[in-house]
Amino acid sequence: FVYSDINFFLLGDIVGRVSGERLDRYAKAHIFDPLGMKETTFLPPAAWRPRIAPTEACRELAWPCGSTPAAASGTPVAFLRGIVHDPTARRMDGVAGHAGLFSTAADLSRFCRTLLAGGRLAAGRILSPATVAQMTSPATPAGIRAVRGLGWDIDSSYSSNRGELFPIGSSYGHTGFTGTSLWLDPATKSYVIFLSNRVHPDGKGDVTALRGKVATVAAAALISSDDVARRRDIDAARRLQPSGSRSDADRAANAFALRDRERTLTGLDVLMSEQFARLRGKRVGLVTNQSGVSSKGESAIDLLAHAPGVTLVALFSPEHGIRGLADEKVASSRDDKTGLPIHSLYGTTLRPTDAMLQGIDTLVVDLQDIGARFYTYPATVGYVLEEAARRNVPVIVLDRPNPIGGVEVEGPNQDPSAIGFTGYLPMPIRHGLTLGELARLFNAEKKIGADLTVVPMQHWRRDEWFDETGVTWVNPSPNMRNMVAATVYPGIGAIEGTNLSVGRGTETPFEQFGAPWIDAVALAAALNARAIPGVRVYPTSFTPAAGAKLAGQLCHGVFIIVTDRDRLRPVRLGLEIASALTRLHGAQFDLDAAARLFGSKVTLARVRAGEDPATIAASWAPDEAKWRALQMKYLLY
Repeated sequence: FVYSDINFFLLGDIVGRVSGERLDRYAKAHIFDPLGMKETTFLPPAAWRPRIAPTEACRELAWPCGSTPAAASGTPVAFLRGIVHDPTARRMDGVAGHAGLFSTAADLSRFCRTLLAGGRLAAGRILSPATVAQMTSPATPAGIRAVRGLGWDIDSSYSSNRGELFPIGSSYGHTGFTGTSLWLDPATKSYVIFLSNRVHPDGKGDVTALRGKVATVAAAALISSDDVARRRDIDAARRLQPSGSRSDADRAANAFALRDRERTLTGLDVLMSEQFARLRGKRVGLVTNQSGVSSKGESAIDLLAHAPGVTLVALFSPEHGIRGLADEKVASSRDDKTGLPIHSLYGTTLRPTDAMLQGIDTLVVDLQDIGARFYTYPATVGYVLEEAARRNVPVIVLDRPNPIGGVEVEGPNQDPSAIGFTGYLPMPIRHGLTLGELARLFNAEKKIGADLTVVPMQHWRRDEWFDETGVTWVNPSPNMRNMVAATVYPGIGAIEGTNLSVGRGTETPFEQFGAPWIDAVALAAALNARAIPGVRVYPTSFTPAAGAKLAGQLCHGVFIIVTDRDRLRPVRLGLEIASALTRLHGAQFDLDAAARLFGSKVTLARVRAGEDPATIAASWAPDEAKWRALQMKYLLY
């Protein structure tokens, strides 16, 4: 790691070339004005100069000072004031990607609040939440001890301005040469702005220690003594980590950050905190299953059945039934506890019918999605919106986290022939949205026109995995039993339609796959030789139980170990597996049967042609970029 600002020269130039606007004008129009930063600018006007701190003397040979008679005679040379201190930026006419910006504490406060809010302040959005998460996450390779984000410092020799108490790994900041500093902590929604003038008058001042002490004092007001002790344990763990292996310490840092803030409240929790005011006087139909529980473990069914002023009329169950135990079509029935009818939306019909909606004036949805296109709960929500719109029945979706995060998008859009219950509309396999956000997108993009309300979560960040939210895991379906299965599911699920067992009917579904005809040792060697980021595999054998695909047959295959879920691209993993099986067992492997869930016949044709999976995955970039642009209008976090 070498500290250098040369790439930021280039970034500033790129902005100008791409936008057709000089950097200072672009920044004003697209950053400062939308955020109400009225006193932030390059090249400050002369009228501002009395309020601007001088830096060093304008040295005799330093452009633009030059040699003057006063300098030659020993008279002090004028100080730089309202002129960028950095000599390279001065040679670039004061507008550069690395230096030259003048601001105030009040304006910087608006900027910090914007970042902590996911890129938005009041009506002004300058960045997507996904971009903020990406640029404030580690971007340095695993083998480098200094941890940097994109333009931000996270944990390096330059992060002493973090102080002694703000958490390592989840907070971030930067320093400026003349004595300025920012440090932001998303866990406590706090930030420290330090503006000093350490280079005045001779460039020899040093505020390194003072900046850290100020940050420590600020953090002391927000962090408990127990958390301080835990943070010291985290620091010790980091120091003990060998070079390039920080995973345990990073997990500890994430756990520390979670303790520093309130845990995520789901839409159901928020509805409870409002004392069900949105539903008072309503006759409610509830679309839910076992995953619809509050932070206290109370089911949405019980809560709405006893909510004051609310009449719960009927229940609707998605695939797997109201208790999430069935792995086949489910018949409608009656709830033993409440006596309410349970209308199955995975039986003789996938949609609510007139008879089912009789006497209902509001539909409430509380389901836990998994983050993959072919999981069926999003399509169920889409069909509910369509039928509700036809009958002028309002729909309220109680939002829940995307378990595998709301940042990453991966995979090809599905072909028109693959659109349906396992792909409601064209999107990549890993869609990066919550179920509430998907509902908003479905409603608008398919012009459904339903009266839709999403009750958003509180305290959820897009870059969080489920185990970082504090929400209790409840299996959303019988074979989705833990976060490892959820992490690999977008890739393993994509090839489930083929003649493979993906571990259903065993203790570890989706963590292993196989078939009687696979050479497990050769397959494991082929996959490990690909050095797929974030995973390793080993040969295994298993026999699926009755009722599962290949039941009673001894299957040979591999078990998947997730070594770094942040680096893993699960759809790429599924592609690599399909490619390896095609090479090793082309005659036995039914690649064509992956078309419905993988969704792209072009992708499968390229696999059959023997193309490098890395090249194929790179070809998904246009689909992924188009989806990212589309989803921006519907993000809630």
